[in-house]
Amino acid sequence: METNLMFLIGAAIAVVTGLGAGIGIGIATGHTAEAIARQPEASGKIMTAFFLGIALAEATAIYGFVVAILIFTKA
Repeated sequence: METNLMFLIGAAIAVVTGLGAGIGIGIATGHTAEAIARQPEASGKIMTAFFLGIALAEATAIYGFVVAILIFTKA
C-alpha cells in the first residue's frame, strides 16, 4: 500500500511539468507580442523563434505526462 502511494505521488509530480510549460508559454507569448510591437519588420524571425520555443516547452509537458501515465499504470 505504501509503495502504491509513492507511485501516485511520483505521477502527480510528473504532471506538474505541464504547469511549468504553461507558465513558460504564457511568458513567451507576452514577450513575443512586445517584440513584434517594437519591431514589426522582424516579425517573421521572432515568430520562428517563438514557435521553436513553444514546441520545446510542450515537449517537456508531454514527456511529463507520459511519465505520469507510465507510473500510474504501474501503481
